[in-house]
Amino acid sequence: MRNKSITFDGANVVLTGATRGIGKALCGQLIAEGATVAAIARDEAHLRALQDELGERVIPFPGDLSRSGDRRQMIDDVIQRFDRLDGLINNAGIQTEMSFVGESPADREMQWTQDIAINLEAPIHLVSGLVPAMRGSTTPFVVNVTSGLAIAPKAAAPVYCATKAGLRSFTKALRYQSQSSWHDLLVVDVIIPLVDTDMTRGRGKAKISPEHAAAAILSGLRAGKEEIWVAKAKFLPWLHRLAPRMTERILR
Repeated sequence: MRNKSITFDGANVVLTGATRGIGKALCGQLIAEGATVAAIARDEAHLRALQDELGERVIPFPGDLSRSGDRRQMIDDVIQRFDRLDGLINNAGIQTEMSFVGESPADREMQWTQDIAINLEAPIHLVSGLVPAMRGSTTPFVVNVTSGLAIAPKAAAPVYCATKAGLRSFTKALRYQSQSSWHDLLVVDVIIPLVDTDMTRGRGKAKISPEHAAAAILSGLRAGKEEIWVAKAKFLPWLHRLAPRMTERILR
């Protein structure tokens, strides 16, 4: 049987999108609990600033998650740096609002390819490359951050919604595999509501703070939860079961 809870003291955790929003909050809270964080982000200067702020247990790994070559290099560098990995948190994401009935095809292609690469290809690539390095851990875990929009999409960001739905499905299938072949591996889907970050600036109301979101994620991990529904997202499964059309109207 796999372990029912996760502890972070002494853990080596890979975290994407580590310099902003939820990722930065997660990094700070993990460090405070005794973890060492392999911090992945595109901007090397921001990673160095994060290390200056939080200390030497932040290990920076700069690279562009939308590029497969960068991802391969980061995977190799992380594996060489750590003799054991305990966790992977795929937090990085991008949401581009786009229309498929109004803009030129060239504009759309640049937008949707980056959304797919960062939101879906990168988590799958990192799982493929890094999970084998968790075999030495007693409490290995994978966290994929999805969204309520994986369940009911919004009109303005169709590709983002599709990538989160795809990541949610991938996460569930990965969990099935772990339940069959590696019971100790905890595979977690985090369903997040609207959080006050750079990505959501100017969108929506009643946002929660990145610190609130990060604390909820780590609390769910400590409890060994396979799905972590954060804040208002907790009501989504219930509402969608009872009134799916209402859910779609709300999120649309």
